[in-house]
Amino acid sequence: MANIFGQGLHEECGVFGIFRDSNSDVAAEVYYGLYALQHRGQESCGIVVNDGGVMTGYKDNGLVNEVFDHKVLTSLGQGNIAVGHVRYGTTGGNTRANAQPLIINHIKGSMALAHNGNLTNAATLREELELQGSIFHSTSDTEVIAYELTKQRLQSPSIEAAVSRAMKRLRGAYSLVLMSPAKLLGVRDPFGFRPLCIGTIDGGYVLASETCGLDAVGAAFLRDVLPGEIVVIDKDGLRSITENCLPCPKSLCVFEYIYFSRPDSVVEGSSVHTARRRAGAMLALQHPVAADVVIGVPDSGIDAALGYAAQSGIPYGLGFIKNKYIGRTFIQPGQQQRESQVRIKLNVVGDTVRGKRVVMIDDSIVRGTTGGRIVRLLREAGAKEVHMRVTAPPFLYPCFFGTDISSHDYLVAKHRSVDEIAAMMGLDSLGYLDPASLELIPDNYRGGICTACFTGEYPLDVSEAQDKLELEKRLSRKIE
Repeated sequence: MANIFGQGLHEECGVFGIFRDSNSDVAAEVYYGLYALQHRGQESCGIVVNDGGVMTGYKDNGLVNEVFDHKVLTSLGQGNIAVGHVRYGTTGGNTRANAQPLIINHIKGSMALAHNGNLTNAATLREELELQGSIFHSTSDTEVIAYELTKQRLQSPSIEAAVSRAMKRLRGAYSLVLMSPAKLLGVRDPFGFRPLCIGTIDGGYVLASETCGLDAVGAAFLRDVLPGEIVVIDKDGLRSITENCLPCPKSLCVFEYIYFSRPDSVVEGSSVHTARRRAGAMLALQHPVAADVVIGVPDSGIDAALGYAAQSGIPYGLGFIKNKYIGRTFIQPGQQQRESQVRIKLNVVGDTVRGKRVVMIDDSIVRGTTGGRIVRLLREAGAKEVHMRVTAPPFLYPCFFGTDISSHDYLVAKHRSVDEIAAMMGLDSLGYLDPASLELIPDNYRGGICTACFTGEYPLDVSEAQDKLELEKRLSRKIE
């Protein structure tokens, strides 16, 4: 279920970095890049600016425009390199200590690190590092990466050599943007779970989780970072290190197309908007129904609804209006007020659904509770029938690569049949996308995608992986 009410699917983070030939207001450019990537994380954000090796940063809980006003941005000063981060926590709670980027000072200098993804061996590495004397201040696996990079940097001639050595120890999903006093680096794990792209800008380069981040600062897309690649940007330009580009099956998370990425982004050569329309069209072929109108749950369900309508011949209609002005500071209601929360954040356009047989398109069903509330809104607005179509197969297995589907306990499809879920949500019918169709969603994409949360077929060994919520609780108790 789209993350409208804070109870659906979440992804961990968005990262952004910029390198310019000379000092300028790079903090403002990172601000605009993060603003474009805000959909990837709404819990916290941060920016670090590098001016001749002096790194100045600021981070806090909140949305980008809440945390960074003119005074804060001005306090970061001028520089030629900067990195930024927006975060939704998977491993690691919502505290300021877990906000990124992290600034690390060591005997060989300083570095700043921003991370998108989730390590499967985070607990193992953390315990090993703690036994060697490392002191952790957060529950985030990004701090594990930071300590591992520092350890390798003390034994390496350059930051890129340290990163290459550390990659041999890190397992799982990670797209990193980091900077040293003179360099900006982009790093992607050998499986390519999370996206990272490179753009060119007058007098420099930009790294971003999505191309919409490049667009926000007027950068031209150059290419995607390869799985396992390290890109190094300095005064001599851009160079590539590919020694960790191992023969691993490329495993980009399919939810980059279904839900996580912004529809105007292009991920690995494929338009996200087009991918969602294709998914909707496939749903129309696999789960046809006699209906009067097709509507989409904002935001990711709208493109798919357009595809379903075009394929089925059923008219598309504007079914919901989403309140776009509710940030993270919105008062979270108690259990008895949840219905009011739904009404405040999402309202039904009555004329679209009244007296009609409605097909409602959404990206996923996790627990099913939020979807049930939306169905009730449609019924109250006069919908005669409500048929739900979902652009993902049923969630049956945990994800260990940066999505907060960490336990079977949260997955309604693990314990109920499709008909039982439909009855629980008050639907007339329910249809999921066939797992075999997932490879066909991204057009022009020539790699593999990770569908482990549907199939249980993980692209790497996850025996060391731990339930994220349980790990977070245990680490929080240790820190307290």
